[in-house]
Amino acid sequence: MSTPLYQLKAEFFKTLGHPARIRVLELLSEREHAVAEMLPEVGIEPAHLSQQLAVLRRANLVKTRKEGSTVYYSLTSPQVAELLRVARTILSGLLAGQAELLADLQATQSKGKPPS
Repeated sequence: MSTPLYQLKAEFFKTLGHPARIRVLELLSEREHAVAEMLPEVGIEPAHLSQQLAVLRRANLVKTRKEGSTVYYSLTSPQVAELLRVARTILSGLLAGQAELLADLQATQSKGKPPS
């Protein structure tokens, strides 16, 4: 029996569930990067970055090419970059809604009314 699609989606999102992996994918959404270029941007130890890249490789979200002794990483699909853009749009909407709610709450409190 095959794995249900919702289970595969859950596994996919688990793979994305680490800040370092998201940051790597954001960087690779711009262009391919060598590991040395990503280190200061991701802000983790080289061994940890290597582990996170291995997770992304196993999930087929990134691919590598070697030039001399330098390994370059890139996205396997431009749809990964699109997914990150959609996530940013969703989060922006959620945060804007929360900011509006906070402003309303603060305005109500400054008028001396109890919050509803």
